[in-house]
Amino acid sequence: MSDEILDLDGYFERINYSGSREATEETLNKLHICHAMNVPFENLDVFYKKPPQLDEASLYNKIVKNKRGGYCFEMNGIFSIVLKRLGFKVTDLLAKVFVEGIGYTAKTHQVILVEINGRKWVVDVGFGNDGLLAPLRLEENTDQKQYAHVYNLIKEPQYGYLLRKKTGDKYNNLYAFTLEECRPEDFIMSNHFTATYPESFFLLMRMCTMPTKEGRITLTDTHFKVIENGDIKETEIKNEEEFRTCLKDYFRLDLEKID
Repeated sequence: MSDEILDLDGYFERINYSGSREATEETLNKLHICHAMNVPFENLDVFYKKPPQLDEASLYNKIVKNKRGGYCFEMNGIFSIVLKRLGFKVTDLLAKVFVEGIGYTAKTHQVILVEINGRKWVVDVGFGNDGLLAPLRLEENTDQKQYAHVYNLIKEPQYGYLLRKKTGDKYNNLYAFTLEECRPEDFIMSNHFTATYPESFFLLMRMCTMPTKEGRITLTDTHFKVIENGDIKETEIKNEEEFRTCLKDYFRLDLEKID
């Protein structure tokens, strides 16, 4: 597929990246941070019953040309394509998301594994709930700090590696994954289920979220929440006008051009 479909210059402009294109750890780190902090995680298409398309042209048109965000299959889908184009050694994976009080879901979250000079990194720009800002070393039982965020990987006997986020002295489970490589058809099936299953969370409520160096901003149908250095400020969203204004002001998304 030609560069005319996924234009790297256009993608770099979209994420405000102007660094090296060498397949190094430094490049990976900067790309990851730029994408995570400039492209919002959002489920608006899914909520309005427009299942995302995962081909390269669709991802590029939505995220780059139309300056939208997306959910994991879109965000990590385009990021995986970009990394491969730059010459990184990439393995696409599927993870089981941990839901408090319920347990692990089916494999409904896309994750990326990148290997550079024998060292492996967990890469994920598309997890909307406390997701990574930067690549995480595939290293067990080690707290890894990313600005105001701290993450940790342990081995989960049944499900492989378990990613956790540390808040205070508590570790919160995010998702579990193995290193088994997944194919495009695996993501097509998982995407279809996640976008169409009647009880899918993404069909029940609109959400949009982005990490910041100090914490995270998150908008749902009912609240706008700002987490900054552990402090939480939550504002009630009283009506549709407030939701659309917040979406435009904080995430640069115009709902009038979407629904």
